[in-house]
Amino acid sequence: MSDQEQADIRLEFSRLKQEHADFDAAINAMIAMNCDPLQVQRMKKKKLFLKDRLMALEDKIIPDIIA
Repeated sequence: MSDQEQADIRLEFSRLKQEHADFDAAINAMIAMNCDPLQVQRMKKKKLFLKDRLMALEDKIIPDIIA
């Protein structure tokens, strides 16, 4: 993997990590304001999708080491 590809992946990882944190804050605010549970559930689903994407990017950044 080239240095540019590595840098692009790290940049996307950082962006998604911030977006994940934003979703977390938004979900907590929605729960505190007693918003519609269906909306909260949808937000949690999007947050979980972001977490899965973060894990995939992390796997690209940190290569597997065969012992």
